[in-house]
Parts: sequence; structure tokens; C-alpha cells
Amino acid sequence: MASEVRHRVDRGSEYPLVRLTGVLDAATAHTARSVLLGVLAEQPEAVLVDVGEVVTPSPAGAAMLRELRRDTADWPAAHLALCDPRGAAAWPDAGWPIWPGPDAARAELGGPDPDQRHSLALDPVVGAARRSRELITEACGRWDRQDLAGPACIVVTELVNNVVVHARTPMNVLLATHGSGISVAVRDHSTHRPTYTGGPVPPTAYGGRGMLLIDSVSERWGNLPLDDGKVVWALLSAEDGDETAATAGMTGPGRG
Repeated sequence: MASEVRHRVDRGSEYPLVRLTGVLDAATAHTARSVLLGVLAEQPEAVLVDVGEVVTPSPAGAAMLRELRRDTADWPAAHLALCDPRGAAAWPDAGWPIWPGPDAARAELGGPDPDQRHSLALDPVVGAARRSRELITEACGRWDRQDLAGPACIVVTELVNNVVVHARTPMNVLLATHGSGISVAVRDHSTHRPTYTGGPVPPTAYGGRGMLLIDSVSERWGNLPLDDGKVVWALLSAEDGDETAATAGMTGPGRG
């Protein structure tokens, strides 16, 4: 009989809760990973994963969780909480903190700060980048991180215009505090990932020139592939803002 893992996502409380049931093994790990990535793509502050009804946790299931934690450590940098009354012994080497249940995890995490993470849904039209810059400028002012507004506007302009020109799908701009810096990300519905080699970029390359610029103003950046698209993200620190303020003239951040 084929393995099967079932899932239910509950967004009705402070943090999204994903309940996995059935068999989490090599045959079903990809399905579970896709579900969790879909939730993480919304940039929550934390995700609770209830695996108390997963039958006989397997090494493949633990490996999937460990790799997911690694792949999302920089973005969205969400708190990941595994909930299982069987405890850590059931999930050796998963690398997640484990609580006996969702209530215990929520009590430890406390409440989210809604002002630290923002999203903006946009269509791929002229003017989308301008609206994104307005969001960033306002948020950076409220967070007292005005030094990062310029570099962050450069990043979001390139990411949004890549979607407008190439992906041509609806998108979500995602902005959050990240330690003493901020993260800027754009989630779209094209599986075509931007290319960057660090060298000369062909004029027809998807995202090549923009990613070169983003690389120059960011502490680090990357992309998170999803079943129905991707998230391209960048992290900016106060040091990056000081060092790259002069690079704003490298592109026209007012375009789009």
C-alpha cells in the first residue's frame, strides 16, 4: 500500500498551524515540504507543525524537516515549532525545537508583532514598483531605519519590475524587520528563476542585470522555489546602507 501524508492548515490563531497525519517517509516528504513552503511563503513570524499523528516518524521525514529549516533560515527566518507529545526522541536530528503541543509552543513564543512584517498584493502593471517603494519608505521611517530605505527601494524596484516584464503574474511584496536590518522579498507565480553569475550579463537574461545590482546592495539574497512559483528575497543591513548609498545612481529606482 502506498504511503500517504495528509495535511490541514489552520490560520485561525496567532500563528499558522499545519497538522500532518499519516506516513511521513521518503515517498511523502516532498508533499509535506511543499505544504510547509507554501505557508512559509506568506512570511509568518512562526509556523507550528503538529506531527503528533504522524505514524512512526522516519529518517526521511526528519531529514526533510532539517533541510527545510536550513533552506528558510535567512528568509523568512520564521520560528519553526514541531509539536509532538512523543518528544524529541521521535524526531532525532530534525533540528527543530519540539513542544508537546501547539498550546505549549504558543505560550513559549508569545504573541506576534504585526507591525514587523508587511505584505502588499500587486498586479504586474506599470506603477507596481512605485507602490512598493511607498510601502518601504513608510515602513523604514516607522522602524527608524531610514538609512535602509534607499537600498531597499533599489531591491524592490528590480524584483517587481522583473515580475512585470518577465513573469507577468500577480505578486506579493513582503517586507519585514530582520535583526537590525530588513528583508525585502517578492513572491510571484512563475517557476522561472532569475540567473546571476557574477560576470557579464546577456541582454536577454531573465533578471541577470537586476540581480547583479541586488547583489551589490544586499548583505545576501536568494530564491525559494515553490510548486506554483517562487520567492526572491534580499537581506539588507545598516552597514550595507552606508556602503551602498552611492550606488543608487546605478539604476533608475524611480522607474516602474
